Amino acid sequence: MKIAIILVIAKLLSKKSKPQGLDFSDLILPAILSLTPFILIAKQPDLGTALMLLAITFTLLLFVRLKKSIIVSGVIVALFTGWVGWNFALKEYQKSRVMTFLQPGSDPHGAGYNSIQSKIAVGSGQLLGKGFRKGTQSQLEFLPERHTDFIFSVLSEEFGFLGSLLTLILFAVLYWRGITFASHARDKFGVLIAVGGLSYIFWHMLVNIGMVIGLMPIVGVPLPLMSYGGSSMLATMTSLGLVSSVAYRKNLF
Repeated sequence: MKIAIILVIAKLLSKKSKPQGLDFSDLILPAILSLTPFILIAKQPDLGTALMLLAITFTLLLFVRLKKSIIVSGVIVALFTGWVGWNFALKEYQKSRVMTFLQPGSDPHGAGYNSIQSKIAVGSGQLLGKGFRKGTQSQLEFLPERHTDFIFSVLSEEFGFLGSLLTLILFAVLYWRGITFASHARDKFGVLIAVGGLSYIFWHMLVNIGMVIGLMPIVGVPLPLMSYGGSSMLATMTSLGLVSSVAYRKNLF
């Protein structure tokens, strides 16, 4: 669905070009196309994946430019929707994740366990790390889901701050190359495909790393190119393939 959203929204927005920015009428169809899968996925429930769909759509809309009035209205609607969702839509375990993010020490053996163990693993790596497969938090299985959601915690513990920094630098290089490909695309559709593919990887990276170091609530979002997984890896490689296809086709006639 994430790949489908990138292609569909990119195709839709490629036909719209307004120097002053898109207005409300231009957003009706993109909103329907993105909110429909969002609601279905959120009801599974998988709020993390559902929010990624909105993040990708929001990135593409910002890229083609929106009127300031729409941005202000969007912020107001988001705040109201957040209040409604917190009081009437979120399940108790989802609320617990948010409260644990704010005060992980309030339930160290329950809802706050994952966050606390993750931050211990990240901090114990210090500058150079403990060495490959020598991390106590990960190898002794204090750290949950070490091969998927918390793979960055394992990396930080075993390779330290320098290993984590190198990983972020490699992601930055990937984004830089992707932006370069987008800037040389043959048409607007190609530009939006490249931006959508990059936004998929960027938002997953931001949320995953943010949650393992305690800056964001814990959600089930994998780290692209690092977390173990079948469908996640397939979607990640597909998004990179879309970006690469834009770079390849710039010289075709």
